[in-house]
Amino acid sequence: MDNPQTDFLQGNDAPVSGEFSPPIAAPESLPTDPGEPAPQGGAETSESSESFDALVVEATVDASAVTPENPKEIKRVLEAVLLSAQQALTLAELKKVFANEIGADTLRVLLDELRTDYAERPLDLLQIAGGWRFRTKPEFMPYIARLDPEKTLRYSRAVLETLAIVAYRQPVTRGDIEEIRGVSVSSQILRALEERGWIETVGHRDKPGRPALLATTEKFLDDLGLRSLSELPPLETFDQALDHELDLSDAAQNP
Repeated sequence: MDNPQTDFLQGNDAPVSGEFSPPIAAPESLPTDPGEPAPQGGAETSESSESFDALVVEATVDASAVTPENPKEIKRVLEAVLLSAQQALTLAELKKVFANEIGADTLRVLLDELRTDYAERPLDLLQIAGGWRFRTKPEFMPYIARLDPEKTLRYSRAVLETLAIVAYRQPVTRGDIEEIRGVSVSSQILRALEERGWIETVGHRDKPGRPALLATTEKFLDDLGLRSLSELPPLETFDQALDHELDLSDAAQNP
């Protein structure tokens, strides 16, 4: 892929290629005599069933809320939860897993240990802007790509240059982007980046027309495996890093 740094400064715009059910109460017997009152046993049976059902549900919740005392078992729970998650989990969310009985500092230590445990495995445990998540290591991506070689999206030079300007100069207006690139920016480009969840409007510049100020999102950082903008790669390698991280991000959804 071409380098966006010098090209967009020169104005080039070439495209780049089982649920529990309570017992059912027996139907009330029909009175043989119209004046005979119906028996009350059905109501008692229903009441008893509801109480039993409540006890079963309560017992199930209590059993699932037991927090392991052994750090090794806590790490096993963390591992299972993070492997099952479809997105990064924050420390607050991980604390809920243990009914808030384990502090954030303890979780950080155990997460760091779990990350070390995975050093020789095909997955990395990453701390990113949105929390913690597992991601496939880069060296295994060529094998995964064979399963669906057309899955990864590829963006045009114009889209990558626009994203780079927003990422490194934010907040910027559409006019700022056009001034830097030397060409107009189509609404389709901005819409593509917004739909991907990488840029958003964070305000408006105090000038005639009040143009929208654009900035990158937390999802943008998560997809690049970053915790903050300070970890952005050098501008001249941004497009290669983006392609690489997109492959890893897609794989992270099914580690």
